[in-house]
Amino acid sequence: MYTLTMKKIQELGIHIPHILLPKNIDVSSWSVIACDQYTQNQEYWNKAAHIAENKPSTLHIILPEVYLSDKNKQERISAIRTTMRTYLKNGIFEPAKQECMYIERKTAYNRLRHGLLVALDLETYEWKPFSKALVRATEATIVERIPPRMEIRRGAPLETPHIMLLVNDPQKILVEKIGSMIKESNKAPAYSGTLMLNGGEITGWPVSQPQEIAYLEQALNTIAEQNTDTNGDTFLFAVGDGNHSLATAKSIWEEYKKQNNTSDSPVRYALVEIVNIFDSGLTFEPIHRALFSTNGSRLVTYLKEKLSAQCEVKNSPEALSQAIHNSKADFGFIFTEHDTTQYIQLKTDITDLAVSHLQPLLDEYLSAHPDSSIDYIHGTQDTCQLGTQQDTVAILLPPVAKDSFFTTINTRGPLPRKSFSMGEADEKRFYLECRTLFE
Repeated sequence: MYTLTMKKIQELGIHIPHILLPKNIDVSSWSVIACDQYTQNQEYWNKAAHIAENKPSTLHIILPEVYLSDKNKQERISAIRTTMRTYLKNGIFEPAKQECMYIERKTAYNRLRHGLLVALDLETYEWKPFSKALVRATEATIVERIPPRMEIRRGAPLETPHIMLLVNDPQKILVEKIGSMIKESNKAPAYSGTLMLNGGEITGWPVSQPQEIAYLEQALNTIAEQNTDTNGDTFLFAVGDGNHSLATAKSIWEEYKKQNNTSDSPVRYALVEIVNIFDSGLTFEPIHRALFSTNGSRLVTYLKEKLSAQCEVKNSPEALSQAIHNSKADFGFIFTEHDTTQYIQLKTDITDLAVSHLQPLLDEYLSAHPDSSIDYIHGTQDTCQLGTQQDTVAILLPPVAKDSFFTTINTRGPLPRKSFSMGEADEKRFYLECRTLFE
């Protein structure tokens, strides 16, 4: 029965991973937020380093992207590999257990999010536009961002995940139902604790009993059937967070498969957390923009003309943030000129996803102004703060609706890069569980 269930799960791209957890786990120092957060906030990562100093921590086995352009990047990558091997050799981890993990994350915003950690078969995932794979990208993939990440994953003995997959499950029969089964069984959690730096609280329970795996198979099959087109194409999962990390894992597997002439290996899989898009604790937040070495007035004038928009001046970042949050297709601009900070709402008549109109125009503007650059910022407060810097323009984006999310991806393909974020920056997935990758 168990073998049959596993086979069926494998056909849907899901495998039961062998999970490694540290002995006597101290979540507050072991877990650290996803590497692509706080890319303009060195202070955050300094605080994280202080908390993790001289302690086993996932911070020592990842490369925060704030350091990607540092001259000592290669030294950091080498240190990551050394630390991974040390953790494996010195008995940091409990013996690996073949299990999934049901996760509850209570964030600092008093939202409770439910997740299910599994291993994803990378053969069922494709990031290229208009793919009809079981697992698809939700946003355009920036190909240039994959090679630096491949340097880190290639040959690494461990992986730890921050990838989150969305499942289209309005009836809540997968993650939430498995959670109910776990709670009703009074099973002891595998870990529980408070995450560092406003990360909230997290608890994880093992999912490994035959009846639990059998139900997982049943629920996946039901959802797959509900998300299959008349032509037979099934859209089971959409990548919510970590698309570039998953694309990196896919690229490493393709490289490894070719070099070793093999069809199976631990490298073929990647740890991911499944989250229901209809989870009451899951919010879709826009990813804001910041343009550097840019004249604010010139940019606003350019976009106003291109979008046939109207400008409205606000008197504070709070007033501007609230106006944009309450809109469907307006943009907020914060920039400082002549020692005065401006707060401008650009009001548009866009009827579909607003970022799909804005990003191409920003790309066009940046192409015409090569001295300018762009970054993508999680969190309203951090974005507004950047707008107080000279020659920097912070751009606030409106909320993203999730009701028709899967339909939009299925019919229109991936959204523009960095279109949305699942929650605020502090709510991102923290690295916690590990898995052996390369022997």
